[in-house]
Amino acid sequence: MSSTWETGEGPDLVITVHPELANRRLGEQTWKARAEEFDRLVDAAACVIVLSRRFPVRKAVAGMLLGEGQVEEIARQVEIHEAAVVFVDHPLTPVQQRNLEKAWNAKVVDRTGLILEIFAARARTREGVLQVELASLNYQLGRLVRSWTHLERQRGGFGFMGGPGERQIELDRRMIKVRISALERDLEKVRRMRSTQRSGRKRKDIPTVALVGYTNAGKSTLFNRLTESGVYVADQLFATLDPTLRLLELPGGLRLMLSDTVGFVQELPHELVDAFRATLEEVIEADLILHVRDASDPMQSEQANVVHDTLHQLGVVGDDAPPVIELLNKKDRVEGLVSFHGETLISSRLAISALSGEGIDELKTLLCQWLGQEMNVLHLRLDVSDGRSLAYCHEHGVILSTHTEDEVLCLSVRMGPADAARFDCDGDVHFLKQRQH
Repeated sequence: MSSTWETGEGPDLVITVHPELANRRLGEQTWKARAEEFDRLVDAAACVIVLSRRFPVRKAVAGMLLGEGQVEEIARQVEIHEAAVVFVDHPLTPVQQRNLEKAWNAKVVDRTGLILEIFAARARTREGVLQVELASLNYQLGRLVRSWTHLERQRGGFGFMGGPGERQIELDRRMIKVRISALERDLEKVRRMRSTQRSGRKRKDIPTVALVGYTNAGKSTLFNRLTESGVYVADQLFATLDPTLRLLELPGGLRLMLSDTVGFVQELPHELVDAFRATLEEVIEADLILHVRDASDPMQSEQANVVHDTLHQLGVVGDDAPPVIELLNKKDRVEGLVSFHGETLISSRLAISALSGEGIDELKTLLCQWLGQEMNVLHLRLDVSDGRSLAYCHEHGVILSTHTEDEVLCLSVRMGPADAARFDCDGDVHFLKQRQH
């Protein structure tokens, strides 16, 4: 994967800076985990870290965030290591970013810019590319001043007229806003298409189950294990960006639509949450959510809180929200990890290994039980010549038993409410109603 900030052959040499502000001081373990995660994000951007530094900041400096001595220290390290980029694990204002680039004579990228870069490199589908571009443009809109340092912004004009730099910035801002409007229209079409597809699944009574979780928790590995798909899997952050849907056939003829979604991360930029809302609607509209957690990660509790907060940001809250079942993944890496079966299916917590397959049968059984709660068992009496109704029972349900009485076929069949509603009764015999157009 290449980066937009690459300056030559091979990956760039970079420095990562971790400011620790006094007003948001973290515990040592939490800070270490956050710093490691940020460095892994930089690795995912195909860069080579030559130095990673932690700086306590008593009070953020408006123009540079860091103190003067800290800025000078990084400048020396940039020169020593010939670093092309400095990644700062903290949001930077446009002014701070511009000033640091001048002081360090290197490209400066904050946390939001880094995540946007990774998303831009990983998006594959047209929808994913559109969403990343929208997020990037919204991010860049407030940073146009950085691109025009060579123009005369100091010299004003008469009345309402600005200098040539100001005119150029306004032109760029206008072009970006036009492009944003076009992208929003395209994504609205995507949203309508997804809504139509979901309506079609609901008419066919196919429930949707969405996999959610912190990035690199193993969602795509589990998705492949359950559906025998070939979704891209890698031990890296944000390996999956584009949503994937597959039909999952379960024992007893039950079936559901399984959705693999983008992983969440601490302080996921709001530009991305907004842009990916069309994709994340698969989570919002899901009938059941499987929250995949990395049980081997010491920060799994904090990661779970990030997932819950992001779901809340998406509006997946309240009585109408889909139920959530927690899956403790990577059981093969944790000794003594066992499942917990609560009084209800939703209060259960399953220990699984998507990689080795441990606990997968137990998960399928739980899904079958959940589906069974939503299913109806019909006791039908069909005319033996009514092949149409019999074929429908085989296609849309599970035949539990069958026998014949006086030219009448008696059968018990399990199917969803929408399919069950298609049958009517005339005297002692049932029949399939004509579909309404």
